[in-house]
This record gives sequence, C-alpha cells and structure tokens, in this order.
Amino acid sequence: MKSKKNPGKLPMSSSQAAYRSFPPDGEKLTHSAAPPLPTKSATSRGPHWVKRGFRAYAAVVLAVTFMMCATLTASATGGAVPAGSDPIGVVSNLSDFIFGLIRAIGLIMLGFGIVQVGLSLKSHDPSQRANGFLTLLGGVVIAFAKEILTLITG
Repeated sequence: MKSKKNPGKLPMSSSQAAYRSFPPDGEKLTHSAAPPLPTKSATSRGPHWVKRGFRAYAAVVLAVTFMMCATLTASATGGAVPAGSDPIGVVSNLSDFIFGLIRAIGLIMLGFGIVQVGLSLKSHDPSQRANGFLTLLGGVVIAFAKEILTLITG
C-alpha cells in the first residue's frame, strides 16, 4: 500500500512520525504545536490620545491634592496675632493641634488593626491575629491619648 505523500514508501507508524518531528542534533526547532505568544506592540496600549488623557488626569489629580494639602485655615484677625494675646491660649491651641494629629495617626492604626484581625480570622493564622489585636489596642491607646493623659493628671 503506497501513500500519496511518500510515493514508493510504506506509511509511517505514529511512533516513527513522532520521532521524525524532532529535529536532528544541532538544528533548531522550526515549528511548534502551540501558537506563538502575542508580542507587546505600540498599538496594544491604546491610541496616543489615551496616553495624553491619562497624563492630563494625573496632573489634575496631583494639582488638586496639592491645593487641598496646602490650604490654611483663615483666622478672624487676618493672620496677625494681636499684641495683647494670651500666651497660654497659643500653647493650648498648639497642644490641641498636636493631639489632633496624634488622634489621626491612632485612628489610622485602629483601622489597620481591624483589617489585620479580619484577615487573620479568614486565613486562620494565630500569629497574624495576635499582631492584629496588638495593633488594634495600640491604635485605641494612641487615638485616646489626650483623654488618658487628662484622666491620669486629673
């Protein structure tokens, strides 16, 4: 029985065909069973106007963030301190500002501790749960530092 592909030869068995599909030593494989992987081209990232739009969006977000962070609260005196102002009042205002910053840091730690405890309960990790509870309690102590100090000093 002669095949049309190999005139004058018998058809190959499947093992012979598989052996012949490999190249001889020293030669590169010229074909593959899998399709080639897609390469990243300039068109796969989108048109050029998308890139410009993203840059403009990022610039606007950064500008708004900077403006929000750089704002100062206006005072009724126009920013000038009157000559007869009370120095104790100035120190009290500074103390309130510093304790406000400390409270904000404590609330951030408190939120992080809650997230950490929740993740530890989901993953059944006791060491992460212990760290989460320590972060949670540390956040509570830092958030309420002013109240704790007033209780201690009376």
